[in-house]
Order: sequence, then C-alpha cells, then structure tokens
Amino acid sequence: MKHRYLEITYRRGKAIAAYLYLPRQLRAKSVRTENAGNGLRVDYDANGNAMGIEVTAPGHVAIDDVNAVLGRLGAAAIRDDEWAPLRAA
Repeated sequence: MKHRYLEITYRRGKAIAAYLYLPRQLRAKSVRTENAGNGLRVDYDANGNAMGIEVTAPGHVAIDDVNAVLGRLGAAAIRDDEWAPLRAA
C-alpha cells in the first residue's frame, strides 16, 4: 500500500474505533503492537516498520495526539482533511 488512509468502525451509528493505515509492503503482517498513550496503539511488522495506528477511543483522541505519534515514527503529520471523517463521527 502506497498511501495512508483512515478507516472508521461504527456500531449503531457511533464511531467505536478507527485505524490509520500507513504505507507498507504488500502482504506485511503485524507482529507487535505498542501502546502509544492517549488511546493510540501502533502496529509493527517483522522488520520493525510501523504499519498503522489504532485509535481505541475515537471520541477522546485529538489530531495533535496522532500527530505526536506520527512525528515519533518519522511520518508526516495527518492533514485536517484526512482527520475530518473522524471529527465528524
């Protein structure tokens, strides 16, 4: 996958979780998950590359929290238009 994207899971019309997929190798599998604080968890592949960020509490996570994690991973900050669907949820 070449581009990152945000996927939101709903239950009864309410966002219960979200996942920010990061660019990664085709068929890469998560082998380790790290707690990143503030309701965020980062999945890593066998080579130690970040694959995605799980948002476990979408109503309580701010874009600044996600951008802090992305910064630690050496990734570009999430844009407002990327985050807008979760903000609207």
